[in-house]
Amino acid sequence: MKSEFGERLSYLRMQKGVSARSMSLSLGQNLGYINNIENKRAFPSMEIFFNICEFLEITPQEFFDEENINPEELNAAVDNLKKLDAHSLESISTVIELLAKK
Repeated sequence: MKSEFGERLSYLRMQKGVSARSMSLSLGQNLGYINNIENKRAFPSMEIFFNICEFLEITPQEFFDEENINPEELNAAVDNLKKLDAHSLESISTVIELLAKK
């Protein structure tokens, strides 16, 4: 679990384009805190885990959903899809289906 957790954290952090050092400081931790988690030398408390998710702008469920490779972008797309009328949503759905078949 520690290995998978650290790898997922590293992936999501890099997707956000932030350094481990910067993220550590933003969470109010020491400079090497995130690096230690990613290198399996530490594991966050539940409170810090929730802070990590908040920092990454994802839910805890999205953190562990490895099939969701871009949770922040997916959330933004879903928010925009919610604003569409039925016809537009159907059109977008057709395009997504075509792209997914590639």
